[in-house]
Amino acid sequence: MKVYGGIEAGGTKFVCVVGNGPDQILAEERFPTTRPDETINHTIDFFQRCAREYELAAIGIASFGPVDLDRTSPTYGYITTTPKTDWAQTDLYGKIQRAFKMPVAFDTDVNAAAYGEYHWVATHQHLDPLLYMTIGTGIGVGGMVNERPLHGLLHSEAGHLHIPHDRQADPFPGICPFHGDCLEGLASGPAMAQRWGQLAETLPADHPAWELEAHYIGLAMANLSFCFSPRRIVVGGGVMQQVGLYSKVRQQTLRIINGYIQSKQITECIDEYIVPPALGNRSGVLGAIALAIAASFERR
Repeated sequence: MKVYGGIEAGGTKFVCVVGNGPDQILAEERFPTTRPDETINHTIDFFQRCAREYELAAIGIASFGPVDLDRTSPTYGYITTTPKTDWAQTDLYGKIQRAFKMPVAFDTDVNAAAYGEYHWVATHQHLDPLLYMTIGTGIGVGGMVNERPLHGLLHSEAGHLHIPHDRQADPFPGICPFHGDCLEGLASGPAMAQRWGQLAETLPADHPAWELEAHYIGLAMANLSFCFSPRRIVVGGGVMQQVGLYSKVRQQTLRIINGYIQSKQITECIDEYIVPPALGNRSGVLGAIALAIAASFERR
């Protein structure tokens, strides 16, 4: 039986798996993201061991970024201008591909998460376009449009949306080194920690932080709805673990849209429009497996 490899290459840890889907993971290993050579060699060693036991057909990589997704580019598959300076201009795709001589798929972590939710959960529910937003250390957005991950000039950087910022209500200047008070600068986990002087997960449910956070995320949900007209927005990441936050975000989204989008999916079924990941915290690595499956079929 053929199996597929998935790599969730995160800024703090790598998750490597071999299997065929959510219910059949045959091997898994997690390890910290250290130096590129050390981390990539650890990854290669894991799959070499698995290849001796299973018929490994393809590998998918879901990577932190920014990354180069242009197949015509000499740096395709590179992690490019990342703030993790050790990893800037790292040829992640190439080193994996050369080690195994098999189909290797490469995309952003959030595009892979969108692909995972679409492939394993939503593909038979006619939920195309589908967007995936993660809100944690950073904010990222990936998408599935016409059954394929959304690519363009580069890849989506919707975490850096510029949103209305009432400085009287929220004088916090934001933390983004490029834009200050963009969405990520105002609503990421580190932004919350710096604004309130403690980690987001330690803030009680009745803290005013959560109404403000829901407001900012609601602005993002409305803007994404206006721009892409998705049939579903999946929202994951550590910040979204706060009890009651999804409900607050849905209420804010409805308030901001203000009846302009006349669709029952939003006006009557908002709980099915903005949802947590059905795959939990495994959307990214399972999306990497889905990318690998697609790559193996493309090679045929």
